[in-house]
Amino acid sequence: MHTITLRSDDNFYEMLNAMVKNLNTTKSDLIKKSVIHYKSVVEKEQLKQQIKAASFKVRAESLRTVKEFEESIEDGLTNI
Repeated sequence: MHTITLRSDDNFYEMLNAMVKNLNTTKSDLIKKSVIHYKSVVEKEQLKQQIKAASFKVRAESLRTVKEFEESIEDGLTNI
């Protein structure tokens, strides 16, 4: 086990104490769970950004493919 020291202002300390009382837990447990939750939120946001970037890349490629198909619609059909 490791010990972490956290410095906070009075407002944060009072908020933490109120949450501990309302949730019937300890400060250590609340802070641990909060950090784990925040890590999950950050990882989800990073994944969301990666998916968004991939989506834009695929969209650009799809638009190029559609344009190629549209340009070839009448290939070989001009004399028919």
